[in-house]
Amino acid sequence: MTSTTEQAKPTHPKELGAFLRAHRERRNPVDVGLRDTGRRRTPGLRREEVAALSGVGVAWYTWLEQGRIVPSKKVLDSVARTLGLRPASYRHLLALAGLMPDSPVEVNHQKQIAPSTQELLDSWETSPAVLLDCRFDITAWNAAYAAVWFDPELVPAIRRNLMWFMAGGAPDVQETVECWEPLARATLAQFRAQTARRAEDPRTRELYAVLNEDFPELSGWWQCQGVDDLRSRPVSLRVAGRRLQLKLFAFRPVDDPEALILVQTPARDADRTLIENLVRISRLPLRRAG
Repeated sequence: MTSTTEQAKPTHPKELGAFLRAHRERRNPVDVGLRDTGRRRTPGLRREEVAALSGVGVAWYTWLEQGRIVPSKKVLDSVARTLGLRPASYRHLLALAGLMPDSPVEVNHQKQIAPSTQELLDSWETSPAVLLDCRFDITAWNAAYAAVWFDPELVPAIRRNLMWFMAGGAPDVQETVECWEPLARATLAQFRAQTARRAEDPRTRELYAVLNEDFPELSGWWQCQGVDDLRSRPVSLRVAGRRLQLKLFAFRPVDDPEALILVQTPARDADRTLIENLVRISRLPLRRAG
């Protein structure tokens, strides 16, 4: 049933099966042209429906979800269309199936930052900005980011990661960010998309170990199968007793296309003034008691 071309041994067969099952259960039968009879015991599509719509046998698709067979890209493309996978989810599917080029394993995840990159971040004096590597490790930031969010320098390098910050590592982040959980879950979906091809390298394993250790109450999150691309979006915070409204934008540096620069521009003049004040206060020398 499967082609012998463009095949590879799945790098994560169990996770591949869990990923397909999660998306199958989310797929609305009406979206693929099936009538809603109201008699379904489980949500989403049945295995036999996915198999029929994808042009494969029921047993073959069942084995695929069980991680027992080697899929071809041609068949996975058909399954992806049936499940309505978005581009980020499709890339994640191919990565789990071993059908995307491996990313090089980095021994030292703390890269040297080009002076021009730091100069760019610093030029946004009233816009919090941060540079992330391919695993969302925070590698550079500006004064506005440290003043509005948290100074990453105060965190050990092993935990200096955007996912760790958003999960609760940054002080009071759950109370500071309005609608924290949707933003944190969106960050998780993007984090998974970034780390999919690096699941076996030491730094990625270290990050998931830290997340599980530090946030056991969010253990269900780390098993989530959702992935997504980073999108521009509004972000609202409560800072210094006031509401701070920001617009989040993301782009990739030309000289490091796997990295990300996130910049949060103030939405209003009042937000710009508040950030200016926060940066000014953060630069004041600390007064010693006594």
